[in-house]
Amino acid sequence: MNVRRRLIPAAAAASLGLGALTACSSDSAATGNTEKFDVVASFYPMAFLAEQIGGDHANVTSLTEPGQEPHDLEISTQQRAQLEEADAALFLKGLQPAVDEAVSQTGIETKIDAASLTHLEDHGGAGHSHEGEEGHSEEEEEHGRDPHVWLDPVKYAEIAQGVGKAFEKADPDHAADYKKNTAALVKKLGGLNSDFENGLKDSKSKVFFTNHAAFGYLAERYGLTQEAISGVDPESEPSAARVKELQQEAKADGVTTVFYETLVSDRTAKTLARDANLKTDVLDPLEGITGKSRGDDYFQVMEANLKALQSALGTK
Repeated sequence: MNVRRRLIPAAAAASLGLGALTACSSDSAATGNTEKFDVVASFYPMAFLAEQIGGDHANVTSLTEPGQEPHDLEISTQQRAQLEEADAALFLKGLQPAVDEAVSQTGIETKIDAASLTHLEDHGGAGHSHEGEEGHSEEEEEHGRDPHVWLDPVKYAEIAQGVGKAFEKADPDHAADYKKNTAALVKKLGGLNSDFENGLKDSKSKVFFTNHAAFGYLAERYGLTQEAISGVDPESEPSAARVKELQQEAKADGVTTVFYETLVSDRTAKTLARDANLKTDVLDPLEGITGKSRGDDYFQVMEANLKALQSALGTK
């Protein structure tokens, strides 16, 4: 583990005392306590894992600020320097191309790609592809897979186990604590999975509408069907043909609600809801925690998502 002498500015130090984001600072100047295992995470779901597993031994910073849409992240020169100084980088390859590039170009010894710790699937448009690209190279196929694995507690637990082992190897002096923390997190994720299984198994409808194709893994895990209004771009407006198609499906499948998110505009969801005479509600893809989030951390927001789905699907 590297030992570096870095000063934390007073403003950054003060920010470390705020709520559930205490251990995760997006201030690239606040790269951390030199006495701790310094982890740079790409965005909230990765930072949350690092905090839970690292506990008191890790200092975790995030490249994506609270409220920032992670897919649009560009890496600054200061953030590149932050990566170079870190003991470990935790990221999800395929979600944030700028992070993938920056991590690959650093000399950091411990690079933990969460996508390599579980199996990514192609959910038919849920992946973050780029319009106008042709050909189907292996790299393009990989980037076409759905990266939103953290919304499936089972897959998130698989990633947690891999991250825990990586921490143990990179910082063996605290391996026992990392192992203990990982086990506790995996157990809690197992409980969350049970909550979703039991809470969604008996519902009037199995179909839900969302403006962002982020919930493919969640839908697959619990026997649901996700219908994304406009594919991968949560800001785009649905075509007239797509609205008509979804109106017909809403009637056929008993859909009552169109879900939108906290980090992007609700315009698309409200357009469809108005035209199809449906309600709107929030289904949070948990790409970041803000004051608008229905909870202070991953577990609280996931439980809020469960309640929203139960209401929309008409669980008994």
